[in-house]
Amino acid sequence: FVLFLLIDFITLAGNLGMVVLIRSSGQLQSPTYFFLSNLSLLDASYSSVVVPRTLMNLLMEKKTISLAGCATQLFFSIAFGASECFLLAAMAYDRYTAICNPLLYPSIMSHRVRVLLVAGSYVLGLLPSLVHTDFTFSLPFCQPAEIDHFHCDLTPVLALSCADTHVNRRLIFGLAGLVGMVTILAVLVSYAFILSAVSKISSAKGRRKAFSTCTSHLAGVTIFHGSILALNFRPRSSDTLSTDKIFAVFYSLVVPMLNPLISSLRNREVKNALREFATWK
Repeated sequence: FVLFLLIDFITLAGNLGMVVLIRSSGQLQSPTYFFLSNLSLLDASYSSVVVPRTLMNLLMEKKTISLAGCATQLFFSIAFGASECFLLAAMAYDRYTAICNPLLYPSIMSHRVRVLLVAGSYVLGLLPSLVHTDFTFSLPFCQPAEIDHFHCDLTPVLALSCADTHVNRRLIFGLAGLVGMVTILAVLVSYAFILSAVSKISSAKGRRKAFSTCTSHLAGVTIFHGSILALNFRPRSSDTLSTDKIFAVFYSLVVPMLNPLISSLRNREVKNALREFATWK
């Protein structure tokens, strides 16, 4: 319990602190930090949906959740996770525009375009969430309905159904594959153009500077999508609820905690803004 509570505190403090810092600092008003603030907001939101109920269950002897509460938790956890996939793709496009079209970057990535990209990420994230929640909670459930998991996730909830869940499991594979394929492809295409542009820079210092703006985003994409791929596309021989629990801890606790560290706190501009914020009177 103490470990979960500590990780949750670090996650919320890091992500919400990053949102406040970016919104309040004059030197962090570029499009890149607008996307980072929304990424931090998504991570904090996802953690808030999953972790508090997990902490309550660790403390309480009788661990219960209503059907409506379970559906709500499932809906928002999928929505926030899918939205983050699309937001990371939008951030890759932002990096592509900044490096490949630096002179046009301010006009291309205008405030209106930024808002549309972020809003589009949220809306697209709602679609698989609506489908999964509707199809899952339209099924009849056996009694007693005991979820062998930390929270209401798709696989353990489907395991409680008395009906055939073949269609639901195909939906998990299909929608996760579609969202993952589209967003990863967008990231790969963006970075292919970035690599092409950077390779034409004559100075080694210029190439390092260009790559340094992308490393934190690439690390975040790798960790986030890596955990999703490992969770949804494991060999059937390892498709067990106990394995799901391990991935759930990493996906719901560790990834949201790491994102502000790898995406923002290693950034020199963020460190300077944090220093100014700490000394502000």
